[in-house]
Amino acid sequence: MTKLVLVRHGHTPWNKGRRYQGHSDVQLSEEGREQARRLRDRFKETKIDAIYASDLSRALETAQIIAEPHGLIVQQIPELREMNFGVWEGLTFAEIQAQFRELADGWYKNPADLQIPQGETFRQVRDRAYKAVLELVAKHPDETVLVVSHGGTIRAVICAVLDLEMDRIWQFRQDNTAVNIIEFYEGRTVISLLNDTHHLYDSGVS
Repeated sequence: MTKLVLVRHGHTPWNKGRRYQGHSDVQLSEEGREQARRLRDRFKETKIDAIYASDLSRALETAQIIAEPHGLIVQQIPELREMNFGVWEGLTFAEIQAQFRELADGWYKNPADLQIPQGETFRQVRDRAYKAVLELVAKHPDETVLVVSHGGTIRAVICAVLDLEMDRIWQFRQDNTAVNIIEFYEGRTVISLLNDTHHLYDSGVS
């Protein structure tokens, strides 16, 4: 069994402003770094064989902070990036509704195949990210692998694991530094933890 610990990156200034980040390389806020340090403490006694991250700095820095006690070098995988939101990047939900209302309504109803201008569909995100995950599982048999990625990407991977249609993607919450654990056995896959943030409960960080 290969255990995949799939983690969302820490908080960013654009999270606070509820702006769509996508491929924009937005760094962690100080709150996000504190969240990552909480993750580091959570996993410092856990045996982790390898650590990977999206190549966007908010995911990479989160992974590097977690990696400190383990002496591991974080390996970057661009396919684990967040969805490319195209012309929506940097905009808030309210701004998107005002400027692209019909498109936005269609996207929430059909996230699989409706493409944001200059961006991606969620099906494309699922295909690239899940392929990368399966390659990691094959590379690390019987090991524990920690991966830091992004909310939309993680939701897409979960849909792939559960063989769900992409319109179910909005039914999975992914908070900053949420921990998900997926166990890959021969012939079956089990999600044993979803959106867990108990490491933040006694920290004053939310």
